[in-house]
Amino acid sequence: MKVQDRFLKYVSFTTTSDENSETCPSTDCQFALGKYLAQELAEIGLQQVKIDENCYVYGLLPATAGHEDDTPIGFISHMDTSPDFSGVNPKPQIIENYDGNDVILGAGRGQNGGPIAVLKVADFPTLKTLKGRTLITTDGTTLLGADDKAGIAEIVTAIEELAETDRHAESRGYENLNGHGDIWVCFTPDEEIGRGADKVDLEYFKAKYAYTVDGGYEGDIAYENFNAASAKFMVHGKSVHPGEAKGIMKNASLIAAEIAMALPADETPATTEGHQGFYHLTDMKGDVENATLWYIVRDHDKKRFEERQEFLRKIAAEFNAKFGGTAFADADKNRAGGNIVELELKHSYSNMLEVIEKCPEVLERARAAIEAVGVEPVSEPVRGGTDGAKLSFMGLPCPNLGTGGYGYHGPFEHVTIEGMEAVVKIIKKIALS
Repeated sequence: MKVQDRFLKYVSFTTTSDENSETCPSTDCQFALGKYLAQELAEIGLQQVKIDENCYVYGLLPATAGHEDDTPIGFISHMDTSPDFSGVNPKPQIIENYDGNDVILGAGRGQNGGPIAVLKVADFPTLKTLKGRTLITTDGTTLLGADDKAGIAEIVTAIEELAETDRHAESRGYENLNGHGDIWVCFTPDEEIGRGADKVDLEYFKAKYAYTVDGGYEGDIAYENFNAASAKFMVHGKSVHPGEAKGIMKNASLIAAEIAMALPADETPATTEGHQGFYHLTDMKGDVENATLWYIVRDHDKKRFEERQEFLRKIAAEFNAKFGGTAFADADKNRAGGNIVELELKHSYSNMLEVIEKCPEVLERARAAIEAVGVEPVSEPVRGGTDGAKLSFMGLPCPNLGTGGYGYHGPFEHVTIEGMEAVVKIIKKIALS
């Protein structure tokens, strides 16, 4: 099956994850795709295929004769789509010989017969580089699902082609075969809500190292990500009648606003790039009595990351002193009586670079494969996290490869057939290295 046909089949499955759910998978709908993939892997001829009770799908393409001692490797992608936007019943638009200009999404179905949305080159400059390709977009009403069903389609297509080659070679006594070691695949649920790597069974998935296939540009190989933590300021005020409030009232919402303004205005996601870290206010709520600020804290540099957390502790202490509190609390402490401001800091994930540096082979192998298929390898720091980061610290070095997709998590998601075909070739080259 061609990679584009496989991709279009996969995106027909609704697999939105739910961050408010405590189950694994977070949504039962992910099982439908998981079961389909397990059946498909078995039909291709993989061994040790299974889908477990948590909706993790595994399969093994065994080493070819004479290569049983080669390094076992793996490829991993996720089945769920982001809850940030609807993923129900996508209707992909296929544009052959794309002209490099703005793309109308849902023509004639928007207000007053106009488009639902417009995919603009001004917003996504990489569109210019896709001119002449076959572009797949949404119709503006849902996300597409290329994140990460493009990755799954690329892995399965590459594995199918490798398995077919193996069968033909076996019938000829493995003459002139460029063989491979064990190749494992794993498809996970709930990556979009930060849980994709949590229940990967590394006792079953016996790779020395692996690659998540979940990035953008098809030549991308990412091995640096943020160090990450969450922070929550909880402000406890004192409410009295406003007519009698002088010297008594402590307005929790106003104090929270002061805390927000105390953080550097030029260290937010909107003002930083590359390796630069930030504080990101993700949510806030409050009234006079109580207010809460939720932040995520990010930095590629471990020392600077620790300094950022210490800065937040300092702010909490300063505001307690200013408004009459005496201390602050981290997540593992109970609130001290009389505190105006509490701070909870929770570690989320770490920069995989410190693990990947100890396994240079995993990068060298990918770069050589990307170059071999005529694509320029690029390594940009990931301004976020990946399942590969968690897996790396679980003992499985795991950089991230591109899929050829862009504009994830919304109606502007798009991918090209040529980009997906290039990734299929890259995966095969990595496997046969």
